[in-house]
Amino acid sequence: MKRIFSNREIVLGVTGSIAAYKACEIASRLTEYGANVTPVLTKSACELVGSATFEAICGRAAITHMFAPLQNPDVEHIAVAQRAHLYLIAPATANFIARATHGIADDWLTTTLLATRAPILIAPAMNTNMYEHPATQENMQTLRRRGVYFVGPDSGRLACKTIGPGRLIDPMKIVEACVPLVSERHDLKNVRIVMTSGGTHEPIDPVRYIGNRSSGKMGRALALEAIARGASVTVVTGPSEVAMPEGALAIPVETAAQMAEAVVNLAQDADVFIGAAAVADYRVETPSNSKKKKSGKKLDLTLVENPDVLGLVGAVKRAKQILVGFAAETDDLLANAALKLKKKQLDLIIANEVNTDVSGFGKDTSKAALIGRDGKVDDLPLLTKEEVAERIMDRVVALIHAA
Repeated sequence: MKRIFSNREIVLGVTGSIAAYKACEIASRLTEYGANVTPVLTKSACELVGSATFEAICGRAAITHMFAPLQNPDVEHIAVAQRAHLYLIAPATANFIARATHGIADDWLTTTLLATRAPILIAPAMNTNMYEHPATQENMQTLRRRGVYFVGPDSGRLACKTIGPGRLIDPMKIVEACVPLVSERHDLKNVRIVMTSGGTHEPIDPVRYIGNRSSGKMGRALALEAIARGASVTVVTGPSEVAMPEGALAIPVETAAQMAEAVVNLAQDADVFIGAAAVADYRVETPSNSKKKKSGKKLDLTLVENPDVLGLVGAVKRAKQILVGFAAETDDLLANAALKLKKKQLDLIIANEVNTDVSGFGKDTSKAALIGRDGKVDDLPLLTKEEVAERIMDRVVALIHAA
């Protein structure tokens, strides 16, 4: 995400919710990814968190008063509002949402909210009854109609001991929700992408399964890159180590048969289908309904082939629909990948080396080659999976334009 956030100007507004301390993590993440963050604390927020903390994290003076003496003449509400690429309010109280709805400008944050033309993203955090109150819901609907974006809230146990909606959504999800709003590239806008990710678990009995080492990291990177470029993304995901990014519609499945069923229904309307999941080739023909105990004897399992998820999509491929596949190989990488590309009617295949210490399942880096239907091979150096995802999406964009 460093490429997306690098040198983007973000105003981080912090209001007087008990969750204000979580804004420190949000500021830290954004700064880590290269964003220039200007922290703005309301009077109530200053009662809960210290401005010095945000200044240390962001490397910028925190704005806490409307008429505070300014050390830098450029740090005033119109200048900040004009240079901002995003206004992020996290956490946002019911009071702040109400003031924003009615255009009340009685402090620095609400004043500049009227002056900015940058996208506005609000992460609500409040008591469940306050969140569910008709006034709050109507205010949020009004802001949505004006083009304001919302992320969260989550449901769970709140500081007031109640259980329900109103909890600030996870800080990393808030950061991910910023991605499409600060991204400079929108070359996949209005493109519908359906993809698979993770592995599959084929049951032996209620306790054990046949699976593989897929972590889902490549699928997550692809989904995030596609979202950043404006695509609508649906991910059919098997068991994974990582969650899909905020903004992707995740459809969880466990087995190859479940994945195939979901994909056949969804891929019909997709402009692009990406088969990034490591689907188990075989399943147990008749899984046991009870746990198999040790008996001192061999355990014989009869395995049958699973449905070919990517092949099913390729068999009904529409004109101008783009199909992308992956080939995880230990031997004859390019030859095996090229064969799979042709057999499954793919437009692009990513050949992955999976038998090294730096590339393959569960790793954060990948050594891959991109092979197009024209036979062109892009042999990539060792890259992070986020960088590989960027290269893949570059090729997808080119294929869409050529279709």
